[in-house]
Amino acid sequence: MKVIYMENIDEAKNVIAIVDKETVENLIYIVRGQKVMLDVDLARIYGYETRRFNEQVKNNSERFDDDFRFQLTKPEFENLMSKNSTSSWGGTRKLPYAFTETGIYMLMTVLKGDLAIAQSKALIRIFKGMKDYISENRALIGTDDIARLAIQTGENTAAIAKISDEMLRKSDLPKIFKNFASSDTGKEFLIMNGQLAEADVAYQGIYAKAKSSIYVIDDYIGIKSIMHLRNVSPNVEITVFSDNKQSHLRLEDLNDFKNEFPGIRIDFKRTNNTMHDRYIILDYGKRNEKIYHCGASSKDAGKKTTTIMEVQDRAVYKQLVDVLICNPALRIT
Repeated sequence: MKVIYMENIDEAKNVIAIVDKETVENLIYIVRGQKVMLDVDLARIYGYETRRFNEQVKNNSERFDDDFRFQLTKPEFENLMSKNSTSSWGGTRKLPYAFTETGIYMLMTVLKGDLAIAQSKALIRIFKGMKDYISENRALIGTDDIARLAIQTGENTAAIAKISDEMLRKSDLPKIFKNFASSDTGKEFLIMNGQLAEADVAYQGIYAKAKSSIYVIDDYIGIKSIMHLRNVSPNVEITVFSDNKQSHLRLEDLNDFKNEFPGIRIDFKRTNNTMHDRYIILDYGKRNEKIYHCGASSKDAGKKTTTIMEVQDRAVYKQLVDVLICNPALRIT
């Protein structure tokens, strides 16, 4: 890992990782079928001792569910060590913690200070770049091939290599695998209009189509739901209709989002406990209006098999939406 040396930054021990695409790529591992980063590497990125870094997370443990952060088992750790002989993990006495992408986004709301803000911004931009690459190059892989990739796990990476000649042109393989279209499980994918799609890319792709307005109808919103909106054009009005059940979205997280993306304004209104399903409505009342029926909450995008379908007969939803528009504001606490 490339490092720079600085003194007395947060809880640093003088070693802070340079956040660039190459460095981050080398710090992402596949564990339990998910792309993760380890606490020791994230600690160096943020300028902490690993012990103090984990103390900060422990102090906010209510934010880190098992799908955000988990501790490696001894076999998992030994497996990573065997595959990464150049690793600097030597001497580790305590099994490290792994953070999923969602956990890393949550981490950004916990660590404070100028350094934390700067490093978080860099990570967000790098993750976005990786996802944009996959989206832009999806034509290289057919739908059937993506499905075959999606159901693979960390244990059968070798099997992918064996059959890859049948799935892709040889010249395309290094480019695809290097840029994170490797052996993930279906946890990061959903079915979009009958085709397999990466969950986060699907949501961001829908929102990118909006010209004037976005309505999100979802009673179980979370910070991930809001992060999907981070690239929406500033001239697009966004309204989230939700009762924020179970209070997954917290005011502190929302304020952090507003500080990070000041050009994105989101209004919140209640559903008044009238909604069961989830919907996304683009440019309501305009000629280019689109309505999508979403099987699961966007905060759980890709965790389980779910489907998003564009609605063809939109007229039936007009009365429903007109009622929601008149509902009172939702206060996030």
